[in-house]
Amino acid sequence: MIPVGEFRNLASEQREKYRVLKPWWDVFSEYLCIAMLMLGVFGCTLQLTQDKIACVPSPFTSSTPEAIDCSHIRNYRINETGQHSLSTPVSPIIREVFGRKNNLDIHQYVFVNHYCYERFVHWYAKFFPYLVVIHTMIFMVASSFWFKFPGTSSKIDLFVTILVKCFDSPWTTRALSEVSEERGEEKLVSLRRNTISKDPTERRPNEEETVGLLLRSSSVKSNPEKKSPEPQSTLSVLDKKEGEQAKALFEKVKKFRTHVEEASLLHRMYVLQTSLKVFKFILIMIYTAFLVQHIEIVVRCYVPPDITGFDIYCCNHNRANLFSKLAYCYFCFVGVYGLLCIYTLYWLFHRPLKEYSFDHVRLETGINDIPDVKNDFAFLFHLVDQYDALYSKRFAVFLSEVSESRLHQLNLNHEWTAKKLRGRLAKNSSDRLELHLLMLPGLPDTVFDIAEMESLKLEQVNNVTIPPSIAKLDSLQELSLVYCPAKLQLPALNHLKQRLKILRVAFENAEDLPVWMYTLNGLEELHLNGPLANEMSKSGSLDSLRELRALRVLTLRSNLSKIPPTLADVALQLQRLYIHNEGVKLQAFSILKKLINLCSLEVVGCELERIPSAVFSLSNLQELDLKENKLTTVEEILSLQHCQRLVTLRLWHNKITYIPDHISKLHALETLDISWNKIWKLPSRLFYCTKLRHLDLSHNQITNLPPEIGILQGLQFFSAAFNSIETLPDELFSCKRLKTLVLSNNRLSYINSRVASLAQLVRLDIKGNPLESLPLEIMDCPLLTRSGLIVEDSLLDLLPSDALNNLAQA
Repeated sequence: MIPVGEFRNLASEQREKYRVLKPWWDVFSEYLCIAMLMLGVFGCTLQLTQDKIACVPSPFTSSTPEAIDCSHIRNYRINETGQHSLSTPVSPIIREVFGRKNNLDIHQYVFVNHYCYERFVHWYAKFFPYLVVIHTMIFMVASSFWFKFPGTSSKIDLFVTILVKCFDSPWTTRALSEVSEERGEEKLVSLRRNTISKDPTERRPNEEETVGLLLRSSSVKSNPEKKSPEPQSTLSVLDKKEGEQAKALFEKVKKFRTHVEEASLLHRMYVLQTSLKVFKFILIMIYTAFLVQHIEIVVRCYVPPDITGFDIYCCNHNRANLFSKLAYCYFCFVGVYGLLCIYTLYWLFHRPLKEYSFDHVRLETGINDIPDVKNDFAFLFHLVDQYDALYSKRFAVFLSEVSESRLHQLNLNHEWTAKKLRGRLAKNSSDRLELHLLMLPGLPDTVFDIAEMESLKLEQVNNVTIPPSIAKLDSLQELSLVYCPAKLQLPALNHLKQRLKILRVAFENAEDLPVWMYTLNGLEELHLNGPLANEMSKSGSLDSLRELRALRVLTLRSNLSKIPPTLADVALQLQRLYIHNEGVKLQAFSILKKLINLCSLEVVGCELERIPSAVFSLSNLQELDLKENKLTTVEEILSLQHCQRLVTLRLWHNKITYIPDHISKLHALETLDISWNKIWKLPSRLFYCTKLRHLDLSHNQITNLPPEIGILQGLQFFSAAFNSIETLPDELFSCKRLKTLVLSNNRLSYINSRVASLAQLVRLDIKGNPLESLPLEIMDCPLLTRSGLIVEDSLLDLLPSDALNNLAQA
């Protein structure tokens, strides 16, 4: 058997669990139900344990039983002879009767009592206590129906569980206490400002100090653009386990909100059960008011006279007087209960319960980003407020994105310790000690404890706000933000203005371009990678480049249709400009004429069909790269002679078919790259550029090399790979300074033995040619090693073993 105590514990636990969702009227209704249930149980107990009715025969009878008034029983007496006598005359239709003796007095009266109770007592008088119990049980079930309905029970149970955990969470207490303290600081700052404004004779703080204080106070507000300037001291309060628990709570709240806000089933079920109780209340009030008068104390009963000789009995209902009083009491209880139900319906329909605003919480806590909720989620909060508004206030902490970001910050600090971050330091391509963080939910504060870091690269890191503690990174010179929108606090911006030299930003939308970068007056290199075309058309995004007074290098990887006119703001100091388009034709190059100090220019993937004329006015230009355009001819290359300092010219990955003779006018040219074109013949005048050191002719359609190539005595790198060259001129081997010679994938059938004269050769690539053998003189190249000789293994096997050993030793 199950002990009764188990049921009691179960009921108390359920009542304790769901108490936060029971407003005062529901609690009061529960007490009324308990009172009515006690009343019904009391009536049932009396009904079952005591005699229900007592009947005595009437000494009179009549053909019309209704004529017998049981009050006559009080008006006759027994005389001294034992005979009945009447004190009043009898009606003509009423006659006196006498019973018969059969020695069964007790049994026959018990039978008569039961017979009269079952046949002639009104059903309401008999079943009133049971009706009270049944109706009360219905009220109690209806009051808890929405807690047990399959579609609502899981939502309610989960909400109550989350609500209690949020209420008791250490993170809630710490977050609210933080806000309280910081709001105190905010009031202090406001008071200080008012004092300063009222008394102009007092000493004013410097502007930076005032702005710094205001920034700190404004960070108290729940603004995702700002964070508390002292996170390390506040976030250290929670340990790692509590932080993980709070993080799990945030996830549960998000999922629960998404699930519950979709419908209004909870509200509908609560309205339904309240309407049911109102209907039940009206029904009870109507029939009770009509039937309570049928609870009679004296009941007239007609019994067949064959049993006792009497046919009319007058019965006394023993509990009628008490039951009538209980009925009136029950009537009052139900009345109060019904009024509460009607008030509940008024509350349900008078207020917009499907919307809930946290304005009061925002005003009290200062957390401004708490979202309003709707549907069932809003209805639950309205019910909770009836119990205690503190619950919704503490729960709101877990609806705030800023609160979540602060918690993430805490967990990040626990996970990414300074020791772990130091283990990720590595040298980057610029030979700087770099820390690369990829796809983190935030920026750990421990990053700013690594003082030796020179470069910080953040790739796809969310919710980045750089705090003033970046001032501890004295060695930081380079910052890379790869698809990582970042915000700065004012002290951090002041530090970066003085120290940051290189900024790299990759973004998906022009709106993600950080506005604060235009104020970095100490910035020397700016590299932007993202869609700038729309922003450029507005002429608003780069207007502030004039503040970048130290800018020397600018890279724009975008889809520009014209060169931004704002480059004129930095025209005098800009030395390197790299424009990498994504197949969009670039026009309007006139702005280039203002870049008089430009030394290096790259215009890549810009659909150029000719070399822009504005380039020819760049007298200080040293490097020109026109990769991946649509150049078919370079006749205007003659004008490049005005660029007297031009030493590097790259025309690779185009559609150039020939090189004009006047290329020889570029006397200062040292590097020429015309690979990946459609050139089939080389002009002899090309080799009159006597200062050439690097010449790349690979991936063309060249069939032979002019003997004038021997003029290039300073040539160190020469590549003619992937052409159709059949023979090599002897003059090629007179270029004594050649260090790299690449002739792979041509039609060479032999290699001249004069290759031995290339005393500085360290790399020879002749793979992919129809060679029959290698000259033995190839072993006489003193600097050529086995790894530097790139050729088929079958040709190496034809060489003598001692020659191979010499080659390997070399």
